Amino acid sequence: MKQQSKDLSAQLLGEAALEALIFEASLYPKPGLVDPQSNGAHTDMNYQTFLQSCDALAPFLIDYTELGLNHTGTAIQLFKKVRKHGQLAENAMLDQTNGINTHKGANFSFALLLSATGKVIQEEQVSIPFSDKETTQIFEYVKAMTANLVQTDFTNLNNKETLSYGEKLFLNHGITGIRGEAAAGYPALHQLALPFLRTNRKKNQQTTFLLLLLKLMATIEDANLINRGGIKAWQKVKKRANELLDNCSKAISPQQFEQALTNFDQALIQDHLSPGGSADLLALSFFFAKLEGLI
Repeated sequence: MKQQSKDLSAQLLGEAALEALIFEASLYPKPGLVDPQSNGAHTDMNYQTFLQSCDALAPFLIDYTELGLNHTGTAIQLFKKVRKHGQLAENAMLDQTNGINTHKGANFSFALLLSATGKVIQEEQVSIPFSDKETTQIFEYVKAMTANLVQTDFTNLNNKETLSYGEKLFLNHGITGIRGEAAAGYPALHQLALPFLRTNRKKNQQTTFLLLLLKLMATIEDANLINRGGIKAWQKVKKRANELLDNCSKAISPQQFEQALTNFDQALIQDHLSPGGSADLLALSFFFAKLEGLI
């Protein structure tokens, strides 16, 4: 692949990832999450904070892709490169937001998936739009990149003086969070989100992604929710999301759907619960839908 072609691919993929982050932040109404009309269950950030964070991450999204496009070593070696660069991106994000963690999880996942996408483009000489075959290859490559991630990151936690909330969840409940999702090749995207988006590609985009958010909330191990409210609160949110999905199958009006989501938002605000893990996966879903030409 010529250098000019590599540069163009990196630019296009980086822009698609940035668009996905902005789309997720802008989607309304999202229960418990920041959007243009509500801060959700957050008191330290708002929609503008998310836009500032996106601006800080933008150049790194291109960098991640370039790392994959130019990588010649093993998948594990690419992971080490990407993780190191991802820390720089996280620091830039925190500088821009005055220390507020807006996109730590999304940055981690986009670092993996963009670099893996670059590597698949390099090896397979594929071009956008992708088919589901190419998307599957990307998830498989991420599995290779993160094969030992959970074991490596969660070794000897009992000997650490200070634990992150992800480490606490693993130690107390065996929950692996986004590390486990990555090591499994992002099944929430591969098996749930993208099949749903492929099936509903011709329907209203806002409604489709709000329904997908509910599906994710009803399904995944959302470490953000569990950290804030514990296992029982997480299970309660999953049950409420499933109930809303059941109601939506009864052909309620768009106004009724928006009001139901707004009510759900108020309930999560009251309980101080935010499904940030689902939000990150929603942004990643938009990214791959964009690459497959679904939107």
